[in-house]
Amino acid sequence: MKAQAVIRLNFSSEKQLKVVLEALKPETRIPPTRRSKVQITSEGNSLTLSFEATDTSALRAAINSYLRFTSLAINVERLMENAGKLHYIFNE
Repeated sequence: MKAQAVIRLNFSSEKQLKVVLEALKPETRIPPTRRSKVQITSEGNSLTLSFEATDTSALRAAINSYLRFTSLAINVERLMENAGKLHYIFNE
């Protein structure tokens, strides 16, 4: 039995989308397991994650992993943006 899911994420900016897209690309090229695969596409400020897995457990694990990767990429991007602002303030 195959399990499938599609998740569409909307981002506040094209820059944020690009950061997440670049962070996820390596994960889709060589999947860590044969039990699931993911395809990513983007359109405008939206990212679509299409999951296919051998069973629901593998599907859940893949979705959780990719949502964590996405969250991490967004947090790092925000951190770097804020670090740049702090650098500017302290170097005035």
